[in-house]
Amino acid sequence: MTEPQRKRQKLEESEHLHSSAGEHTHTPPRSSRQTQLSLHRWLKTKSRSPETPDTPIQHTPTQHTVTQHTPSGSEPRRIPQLFSRAPGRSASAAQVFSCSLGAAVSDLRRAPACCRPLPVLRATEDHTVLIRTDLLHPGKVPVPFPCPEERRDRWDDTHVKMPCSQHNLFPVDPTTLQSRWDLINKALSVSFSSSHDVQDAILKYNASHAKHWSFTALHSYCTGLQEAESAQLFNDLLPSMARLALRASSLFTQPIPLLTAQRCGSITLSQDQVSCLLANAFFCTFPRRNSRRTEFSNYPDINFSRLFEGSSRAKQEKLKTLLCYFERVTKRRPDGLLTYTRQSLQSLPSWSSSEQQFSRLHISSSGTIEEQGHGMLQVDFANRFVGGGVTGSGLVQEEIRFLINPELIAARLFTEALEDNECLIITGAEQFSRYSGYANTYRWAGNHDDQTPRDEWLRRHTEIVAIDALQYRSFLQQFQPDCLRRELNKAFCGFVRPGTPAECMSAVATGNWGCGVFGGDTRLKAVLQMMAAAEAGRDLMYFTFGDVDLLRDVHRIHTLFTHTQATVGSVFSLLLEYYECVCKKTGRGKPEETLYSFLTERLDR
Repeated sequence: MTEPQRKRQKLEESEHLHSSAGEHTHTPPRSSRQTQLSLHRWLKTKSRSPETPDTPIQHTPTQHTVTQHTPSGSEPRRIPQLFSRAPGRSASAAQVFSCSLGAAVSDLRRAPACCRPLPVLRATEDHTVLIRTDLLHPGKVPVPFPCPEERRDRWDDTHVKMPCSQHNLFPVDPTTLQSRWDLINKALSVSFSSSHDVQDAILKYNASHAKHWSFTALHSYCTGLQEAESAQLFNDLLPSMARLALRASSLFTQPIPLLTAQRCGSITLSQDQVSCLLANAFFCTFPRRNSRRTEFSNYPDINFSRLFEGSSRAKQEKLKTLLCYFERVTKRRPDGLLTYTRQSLQSLPSWSSSEQQFSRLHISSSGTIEEQGHGMLQVDFANRFVGGGVTGSGLVQEEIRFLINPELIAARLFTEALEDNECLIITGAEQFSRYSGYANTYRWAGNHDDQTPRDEWLRRHTEIVAIDALQYRSFLQQFQPDCLRRELNKAFCGFVRPGTPAECMSAVATGNWGCGVFGGDTRLKAVLQMMAAAEAGRDLMYFTFGDVDLLRDVHRIHTLFTHTQATVGSVFSLLLEYYECVCKKTGRGKPEETLYSFLTERLDR
């Protein structure tokens, strides 16, 4: 036996490590003195040692969990100290490499294994399909519907106003109108030898913005290229992108509906069509989308004009990531489909009367939603304008996801700002890039070869849901009853799929939703997402992004919920009680008694 094997065996013997998947879920390890104790008493026993603090648990190759025991006979301490006193403080790299607790990952449902068969793809009143379903075959680029000779054009307030529309006109003089699409064709058909040529082309059909738009980020990026890279960009990639943009009139032969507020609706497009939309966004061709004073004031930006301004390193990395995508799709046309669905719920749960018990939880301090959460419902910590600052200066969770899966950006073209009972679900988005870092340290790290299998509609089995959290002016605001209900309803809207059995829904892969700059408390948000997932009939895979204290605390409170058989309704009532008894009596800042301490005392009675 090798030295690592001897250490492993000793660790298993001393800590009573569970080796079976069934024992690995929510049951704590038991010593000989604990065998006859209920978990309720075990939690008390575990909290009675001031001499042996909780320590991070190293994640072993078999993904089993080691739990630290406390020695018997030690001085008792208060149950509230079961939880970390310093929210947000994570263990150092020297203390922990990777931790995970809770249900075995293998026990959580993933697509495609849990999915039921899809119906035949066809257009309905609330589902627009922009391709020929009768000609849909794996490995072949989908054909637009209808054929170009039967092209239908709409220029109204319920459809996207396309750059190739015959109604996209501009005045040459007081009595003459000219097709802006003709001008776009002419401007993008010239050769490019520098970034200034790109700027000149874009401003030819955006003349009214010439004095306001800046292209310094684009110029800086191009200046930093090696000679061979520059030649490839201007001689090959940009002309290919221009040709892709100009294919809009043949790729979009029916109007694209807007996904408007308070109306459920879906749009299914080919990846080829989406790449054309994004090429037009790069060259800023979409009409009526450059001002907040138009009929699209309640929609996100789509043209990339704000991406080209400024001189930050972050903008350079964004351009690298997006140009990687365009290089891929111009060299080989993608052959899959995507579906964008706006879900609006008119009937929401009565949280105080819910009898649902908590579902399974796996929580990890390492890993990412997009990688370890493959095949699960992946949460986008969204802005109500989906994509947030992806085409501007933003570069946190949502923006990064939209960069590495650029097909998500197309949703900004037709998705009105989300309201409190709404979410956006995108199925089939492909990941094209790898990355490292976060915010100012974000760096493009090369191509990503997405091997996610496809469903019967030729969409990747990648389901991403955009849910926007509230932003708080103060810490205590989020505990107000209206705020609690709003966040529960928003998460539930994102997680639930009306009419779909629980066994056919994958687990939710999520993390610190609505925290950071939005001011949300990580421990409260974890509880709210547990409640919403339980109500929706889904398990939860939670990533703490390196925060081991949060991992321990969330796992313990979830363990307490499940083994005291607390319901979603009973926990909601405790949240309301915490607000009345603790938060309302706190002047400013954070309450002295933490939420988890309060919940533990109440459930431990």
